Amino acid sequence: MQQPAHLFVGKAAPDFTAKAILPDNSIDHEFNLRHYARGHRCVLFFYPLDFTFVCPSEIIAFDNRLHEFAARNTKVIAVSVDSHFSHLAWKNMPYNKGGVGNIKIPMVADINKDISKAYNVLCDEGHSLRGTFFIDDHFVLRHMLINDLAIGRNVDETLRIIDAHEYHTVNGEVCPAGWQKGDAGIKQSQEGISDFLASHAEKL
Repeated sequence: MQQPAHLFVGKAAPDFTAKAILPDNSIDHEFNLRHYARGHRCVLFFYPLDFTFVCPSEIIAFDNRLHEFAARNTKVIAVSVDSHFSHLAWKNMPYNKGGVGNIKIPMVADINKDISKAYNVLCDEGHSLRGTFFIDDHFVLRHMLINDLAIGRNVDETLRIIDAHEYHTVNGEVCPAGWQKGDAGIKQSQEGISDFLASHAEKL
C-alpha cells in the first residue's frame, strides 16, 4: 500500500486493500476502501483489539446506528490489527459472553499494521488507538479524532460531524461550537459572526 507523506484534514484519505469480514460473514480477500466507499461518505474507525473491553461497546454502538449512517449516505468500516479469523470468531460470540454478535459492519484485518501506520494510530504496544476518520464522497478526509485506550468514543458525535459537513456543503455557512442539526449557522463574514454572537454568545 502506498502511504502518503502526511495525514491531513482536507487532503485525500489513505486508500488500502486488505482482508475483511463482510456483514454476511464472508471473507473479502481484497477489500478496498475506495471501491467500497464509492459514491458514499464513510466513517473509518480503528479499535485496539478483538476480545477486549471498551471495544465491543463502541462497535455495537456504531452497529446500532447503522440506519442513521445509511440515511446520511455514509458507510462504516472497522479496522484492527487482528486477523480476519479473529474478527469472525468475535462476531460468533454473543453479547452476554463479551462478543459483538452478528454486526453488519465490515471488519478489516490490518495484520501487517500498514493501515494503522498510514492513519497514524499505531501505538508503541503494536495495536491501534481509537481513531475515527470521516471521509467525504470525494474521498477527502474531513474529520479525525483519536482517543486513548481507556476512553470510548461518542458515536453520536460522529453523526453530528457528518450533519455539520452536510450543512456547510449545502448552505455555505459554517457551524459554531456545539452546533446540532437544526441550529443556526454563521455566514462567513464579519457581519455574519457579529450577528450570530449578538444573539448566541451567552448560550455558547
